[in-house]
Amino acid sequence: MSSDTRGAARRPVITAWSAVSPFGMGRAAFVEGMHKGGETAVRIDREQWQVPDERARLVPGFSPRAALGRKGTRSMDRVTGLAVSAVGALLDDAERNREVATGDRGAVVLGTTTGSAQSMMDFTRDSLTGEQPYFVDPAQMPNTVMNCAAGQCAIRHRIKGPNATIAGGRLAGLLALNYARRLLGAGRAEAVLCGSAEEYSNERSWLEWHTRTDEERPALLGEGAGMLLLEPEESVAAEHVLAEVLAVESGVFAEGRLPMVLGSCLRRAMNRAGVEPSQVWAAVPCGAGDARERAVLAEAFGPAALEQVPNTELFADASAASVSLQIASVLAVAERTPGTAGRVAVVTAVERDGGTGCALLRLR
Repeated sequence: MSSDTRGAARRPVITAWSAVSPFGMGRAAFVEGMHKGGETAVRIDREQWQVPDERARLVPGFSPRAALGRKGTRSMDRVTGLAVSAVGALLDDAERNREVATGDRGAVVLGTTTGSAQSMMDFTRDSLTGEQPYFVDPAQMPNTVMNCAAGQCAIRHRIKGPNATIAGGRLAGLLALNYARRLLGAGRAEAVLCGSAEEYSNERSWLEWHTRTDEERPALLGEGAGMLLLEPEESVAAEHVLAEVLAVESGVFAEGRLPMVLGSCLRRAMNRAGVEPSQVWAAVPCGAGDARERAVLAEAFGPAALEQVPNTELFADASAASVSLQIASVLAVAERTPGTAGRVAVVTAVERDGGTGCALLRLR
């Protein structure tokens, strides 16, 4: 899956972004967190979570009701609340954002792993343990559908254009970005709210615990949501452009083949974008801390490129939210770093089931 944007008629650019992360709610909290660093991990509250983890990197004090109010949140699950909050934070960040991204002009593309594992398993459990299989709470049924979060983002924020959910684990943000690029290129939307979200839950924690060996388990699990506003470059005044999406590439690797496949993705992306390794200012791997991923990036761009955007490990393994938070990290650091205009940032992801990929962004 790729994008060739050289000479493209509707070149996609990022004009706004926001995030809900272990740093807090919204873009301002994220920028401060990225620059100050500090510990984001918290000890697990055993009254709230029944998990094998001792610590996790959670959005501070988050619940859908606390973030969004009482209306429409009684049965809203955590991942939907995170996604809806990230969209709302972006739209509220500037008057222009809501003007261009809502109504018939706007679209939503949201990356996920499976939607909410908590909602799916709770609903299934109720159907098995209740007096009758159909004695379940019907209000919970929408949460079991993978596209619930994307649908609620559109409903609550009145976004009437195309609405898509892309499943891909840690690659979800990359795949969503490429899908959004294609929507813009086909003229299906004038603006796309593109991002990804992941919740921390009892079920996700236990699934990770039981399906990974000790070597495969991340040090910590994280959660959050990142959201970008993408528009065609020709319809946007230059002062609103934060970065240009140059290329998106993905591939599949067999055991032991990650370095070769990720290296191939990087080479294809740079060839499509007309970028040389010397032009790359920052290389940003997933916060899950895959040493193989970092080694490929260090070999391609030098160790210094890995140090330009620090503190991404403070997201830990945010699964589907990873890439969107990585891109937000690039934009947050560039905001306060002189001399980044015109430089290129590379964002990569590796999914343990054999997927990998990258995105190239040129900062403005």
